Amino acid sequence: MEAAAASTEITVLAWSVVLLIVQVIAQALATYDLGPKYLAGPRDEGRVSKSVIAGRLARALRNLLETYPAFVALALALVVTGKSGGLGAAGAWIWLAARVVYLPLYAAGVPVLRTVAWNVSILGLVLMLVRLVA
Repeated sequence: MEAAAASTEITVLAWSVVLLIVQVIAQALATYDLGPKYLAGPRDEGRVSKSVIAGRLARALRNLLETYPAFVALALALVVTGKSGGLGAAGAWIWLAARVVYLPLYAAGVPVLRTVAWNVSILGLVLMLVRLVA
């Protein structure tokens, strides 16, 4: 018996996990100035990296995590309800592409384009939601 092909939304969901892992690792690596002893320890002191990039990457990760639950819920809901494809799939790809673009823009400190990328990612979520409720 041949396994069914994954829907577009599930494929994008898998790629979103790759993005999440990349952001977690990038943000962790950027805090190298805190030293290996501190980073490998329990971090009871609550020290903060002096690296501007580390701060930006931490904020970019928090920003991803603000919309990630909605993306995961919408992707799964589209598949479970049999509404995958079409506008929902397009929205999923738009969300992911915008999030990928957002990361280097935020890390580089680009203000306006970063906001545009964020807005495009929200548009992707809206498209997924429209497909789900339509």
